[in-house]
Amino acid sequence: MTEQTTGGRPEATAQIGVTGLAVMGRNLARNLARHGHRVAVHNRSPERTHSLVAEHGDEGTFVPSESLADFVASLERPRAVIVMVKAGGPTDAVIDELVPLLEAGDIVIDCGNAHFADTQRRETALRERGLHFVGTGVSGGEEGALLGPSIMPGGSEEAYRKLGPIFESIAAQVDGVPCCVHIGPGGAGHFVKMVHNGIEYADMQLIAEAYDLLRERLGATPAEIGDIFAEWNSGDLESFLIEITADVLRHVDDRTGKAFVDVVEDQAEQKGTGRWTVQSALDLGVPITGIAEATFARSLSGHPEQRAAAHRAFADTTGVTPAGDVDRDAFVEDVRRALYASKIVAYAQGFDQIKAGSEEYGWGVDPAALATIWRGGCIIRARFLNRIREAYDSDPDLPTLLVAPYFAEGVAQSVASWRRIVGYATQAGVPAPAFASSLAYFDGLRRDRLPAALIQGLRDNFGAHTYRRVDAEGSFHIQWAGDRKESPA
Repeated sequence: MTEQTTGGRPEATAQIGVTGLAVMGRNLARNLARHGHRVAVHNRSPERTHSLVAEHGDEGTFVPSESLADFVASLERPRAVIVMVKAGGPTDAVIDELVPLLEAGDIVIDCGNAHFADTQRRETALRERGLHFVGTGVSGGEEGALLGPSIMPGGSEEAYRKLGPIFESIAAQVDGVPCCVHIGPGGAGHFVKMVHNGIEYADMQLIAEAYDLLRERLGATPAEIGDIFAEWNSGDLESFLIEITADVLRHVDDRTGKAFVDVVEDQAEQKGTGRWTVQSALDLGVPITGIAEATFARSLSGHPEQRAAAHRAFADTTGVTPAGDVDRDAFVEDVRRALYASKIVAYAQGFDQIKAGSEEYGWGVDPAALATIWRGGCIIRARFLNRIREAYDSDPDLPTLLVAPYFAEGVAQSVASWRRIVGYATQAGVPAPAFASSLAYFDGLRRDRLPAALIQGLRDNFGAHTYRRVDAEGSFHIQWAGDRKESPA
């Protein structure tokens, strides 16, 4: 149903508004309307507004407007406006046009994939004008936006008091709990969504490497490997991504009759959130090696000219060692265990980054709450998120997820398989950067002493950067070009 007005500005009857009605905005508006909220809708091109109302007006109450001024006038105070346009300049342009029409206490909500630093900037600027700005991560894609996403709002507690009941009503529900929670102030919501996407990058790369290893070693068809993933989805690897991997691998191309995965170009696209995650981790000093390797693997796939040249140059000089006979079931189980252990590393690294970001910016993010809202709606939803929630509930100061008893046991049981798979990949020339870097991270983390001591010595030698001793307080320097005596720095 729609509410139309004639003769002047519309009445302020809508509870929340959505401007930007491409697929995500359109589906979010429909989700809101389906849950009984009166939704103001607007798009720069009025045709999209008219189309939404004509096709889906029976799903709830829509209040359409052709002008931004009428759109704002149709909203109850304090006004709540969701902006669903392309990140960056287009978002700033809409905000600049919107702000003069708003009043103190009104709320602007950015539900796009914005960089958290942009959200911090916008939140500060709008707060100075008496407005609330809420950067909100929304995960679940087009289907999630319509049927129930995982929602990660930042911003002020005051703004969440109005938005919380609305967002919680449209979010995915798991065990009666909405997959939505107030993440924290400022850019916390978009930061957490950024890291969520970084974990997603790692998860997909690990799945792709597992598929590649199974195909190379077993000579299995994509459909047969799809069956393996379907079986894995009934165990501790159960997750949305494992489920749809089976679906994609079993799919047959209509045009050619070939396996769908064999007619798709092997160049993975990316929209930037993976790069942002890695850049932020470097700034925070957090080693997210699995996520970084997954991001770089996508970059490598996007350089076909280099890959073609290297293929020609090194096709016969790779030094690959033939693997010999294979025990199919044993190899499948080794890959499964290596995938499980590497996925735990990806989540552990992501939660480490969120903790570091929360401490750096004073957000007070609750990791157990994140595990709770990521159980449904979002792309990385998985069975073991319940275990992550339990781990952080038991010990909020957990130094790393890897040492939580449940995950420590799972990794310990998988280490031998993990090493065999990385060793096989190296000998067979099958690239497995996410598997290998995750194992190297695990080994670095568990060592009682690392070769970083030598690096400190080298830094002091060439740059007088000083070093610290294990048996004395303070920093020291050696006169390497002189008498080589140690002195306090």
